[in-house]
Amino acid sequence: MHYPNLPLGGTCRCTTIRFELLAAPLMTVACHCHDCQRMSASAFSLTAMIPADGFGITQGEPVESSLPGSLRHHFFCPRCMTWLFTRLEGVDTRINVRPTLCDDTSWVKPFVETMTKEKLPWATTSAVHSFDAFPSIDEFQRLLAEFAKDEWAD
Repeated sequence: MHYPNLPLGGTCRCTTIRFELLAAPLMTVACHCHDCQRMSASAFSLTAMIPADGFGITQGEPVESSLPGSLRHHFFCPRCMTWLFTRLEGVDTRINVRPTLCDDTSWVKPFVETMTKEKLPWATTSAVHSFDAFPSIDEFQRLLAEFAKDEWAD
C-alpha cells in the first residue's frame, strides 16, 4: 500500500483545527503504554512520525497540555479537545501526528508496536515489528530505514 497523494489534509472532530501533511511518514507506530491508553481512551494510540517541515496547521490554533516535567508536548483542539499531535522535547526533526485524523486514512496501519508489556490482553495489531518496551536508538534507526524501503518506496 502506498501513501496517498500529498498534501494530505486532516482535522479534529469539530473541524476547528485543520492540518496538512506535506511529507510521507517516516514510520507508523501503535503504542500500548498506559499513558497512550489513557490519552486515546483506547487500547493503544496510533502515530505517524512526520518530518517537522512536512507538517503544518492550516486553520485554527492548537493548545498544548502536557504533564509537568514531561518531555512529550501534546497538542489539542481547544474546542473539542481532540489529541492532534505530539512534539518530543529535544527532537526538532519530526512531529508525531494522530493519522486517523487525516482525510484519507486508507494508508494507516502500524509498522511497529511498542510497550506490549503494558498492552491489554485482547489488543492486537498488524504491526510488522513488536517490542516489549521502546526500541533502542540503533533499532529505531534500522526500523526507519526498513519502513522507508519496504512500506513507502515507489
